[in-house]
Amino acid sequence: MIKSTFAAFADRLSIAEWKGRDRSILSPSVLKTEILSGLTVALALVPEAVAFAFVAGVHPLVGLYAAFIVGLITALFGGRPGMISGATGALAVVMVSLVALHGVEYLFATVVLMGILQILAGIFRLGKFIRLVPHPVMLGFVNGLAIVIFLAQLTQFQVTDAEGVRTWMSGLPLAMMLGLVALTMAIIWV
Repeated sequence: MIKSTFAAFADRLSIAEWKGRDRSILSPSVLKTEILSGLTVALALVPEAVAFAFVAGVHPLVGLYAAFIVGLITALFGGRPGMISGATGALAVVMVSLVALHGVEYLFATVVLMGILQILAGIFRLGKFIRLVPHPVMLGFVNGLAIVIFLAQLTQFQVTDAEGVRTWMSGLPLAMMLGLVALTMAIIWV
């Protein structure tokens, strides 16, 4: 019999369900590990959410709030212990045109519709069809996505002058920005 995720979550909270279970999952060492892993994921998600908010053309707080809500919903209704949910670059670059054409107001409705479509895809077990996508197509998608994200980040190298015109950085600000990029890449490389 198939249970809904919410019903399974309610069963986990019931005291009768815990009586026959191994209580070692509530031990201090397991709780410590769970809390530390949650903090690690949260701290890794913050810069990613802010960066993708910049890419999507929305305020960084929108990215932070969205990351919090995604984490909360995944924790409450997630179906697998190893499931990790967070911001994705593929979605951020698609949302650029939506926000530019219709404003940030339509972003919430779009995300809710995407969630409904994902739930329906899960109910109808459509995930198995991803195996039919050839590997070169996936590589092309990922590489194209990397190029689009790179080009979206180039706007961070522009400044607005006194007349309101966007121009490329020069001099000391450019050197500092390039130094930060080099430092970030060195940290990632090591």
